[in-house]
Amino acid sequence: MQRKCPECGDRIIGRVDKKFCSDSCRNAHNNRINKDSKNLIRNTNNRLRKNYRILEALNPNKKTKCSRAKLIEKGFDFNYFTSIYTTKAGAIYYFVYDQGYLPLEGDYYALVKRDD
Repeated sequence: MQRKCPECGDRIIGRVDKKFCSDSCRNAHNNRINKDSKNLIRNTNNRLRKNYRILEALNPNKKTKCSRAKLIEKGFDFNYFTSIYTTKAGAIYYFVYDQGYLPLEGDYYALVKRDD
């Protein structure tokens, strides 16, 4: 029985468990299969990276206060963060890796950097 490459249809030569005729066909096949999920992951990571850079730039001294308008002006997206931390007092911090923000009154945020 002749085995054929699922990507290009060429004959497969070699080991019995070989599924593709070449590395490039294997890569092309897997890239096509995973394209949608990779785009989602890439877009999410890009958004997280941008949010992180914004928080880092606005908070060079590990603790400061910033307006919501300034964060939005810089392109910050409040829908993307990596974790939530709730204090014993009930305050909710949103973190993008080690850079965090706490909503305050009057459309302001406390910006903090978590120590490792």
